Amino acid sequence: MTFFYKKLNTTEQKEDNQSSIKAKQSQPVRAFCRHSLFAALAATSIAFTGCSSPDAEQNQDTTAQATDTNIATNTDSNVTNTNSSGEVTLDTAQGKITVPTNPNPVAVYDMTLIQDLAALDVPVQGLPQDLLIEHTQAENTPKAQSIGTVFEPNLEELNALQPQAILIGNRMAKHYAAISAVAPTLDLSLAFEDLYNTSKQRLAELGILFDKQAQAAKLQQDIDDAIAKTQAMTKDRGNGMVVSIQGNKLSTFGLDSRFGYVHKQFGIPIADPSIGAATHGEPISFEYIQKINPDWLLVLDHDAATGKAGENARVVLDNPLIQQTTAWQKQQIIYLSRDSYLAFGSYYHWINDAKLIQAGYSKAQ
Repeated sequence: MTFFYKKLNTTEQKEDNQSSIKAKQSQPVRAFCRHSLFAALAATSIAFTGCSSPDAEQNQDTTAQATDTNIATNTDSNVTNTNSSGEVTLDTAQGKITVPTNPNPVAVYDMTLIQDLAALDVPVQGLPQDLLIEHTQAENTPKAQSIGTVFEPNLEELNALQPQAILIGNRMAKHYAAISAVAPTLDLSLAFEDLYNTSKQRLAELGILFDKQAQAAKLQQDIDDAIAKTQAMTKDRGNGMVVSIQGNKLSTFGLDSRFGYVHKQFGIPIADPSIGAATHGEPISFEYIQKINPDWLLVLDHDAATGKAGENARVVLDNPLIQQTTAWQKQQIIYLSRDSYLAFGSYYHWINDAKLIQAGYSKAQ
């Protein structure tokens, strides 16, 4: 059976730290974020900082509500070819790539892939340094060799590892040409507008690549059960707005954005269907939130997720305008996991955010 990835038109770009949001008292403010390009590829690695994230996008869904998840898998064209020589061919974002089954050593640059492989109990020999997530390696496996960061490969270290295969995702896709010159490289980037199905497809492919099909199927069932339980709890409980807080800057996200799964899979109707699919969200003001008046706020504390110092999101939200909203008055504010930003679409992302939302809705009952 062959697996197909939707080709991504965009790759990870760092946020423009110079962008600012000026809140107007008379009306809500929204504008699209601007991004700056990555620095040129360097042979030495740079430390992972809290720069903004991934990746592929962007279609706007004008539907006001998306409360049902499509848990059907796309199997018509999803085929993986294996042969007697112990190789597997995957149709990736960069085309068909053949690699050995159970590649060892294997180098992995993507945090979503890293968490999925840990959940599958697959040892990884090369990993980026300074990871800010949990579940980075399978239990009882040797420490992995450093191969750079999640944004910049260290080609010298990567060459020294002599990997049989290299796995990358949205953040590293820009450097595919340089990385693939070292070893066969699988670009397993996800599509934000279809995060559930593309992450499901990738988990199944990892199961085939590493001969862990049964375990991958069990993990996917865990995810589907968590989604179904969350949908049952959020049904007919009001609308919601996803807000990312970075310093004193606020942004919100549409149905086909990186946080669209909150509405599409977890069943929380979007408070403002006009929001688009910008990678890093659309800048907003406190006045905008007060005017839209969502029933629920689902918050990403960007600085906490990326290890930056500063006031946390709870402090930023504690102001007179937010205090006028239904979400604040009913204590219907849920803080999303770090994985939702750093390892979006991973097994642990789905499970952790489902638990956080379930807990929030249980508390509000």
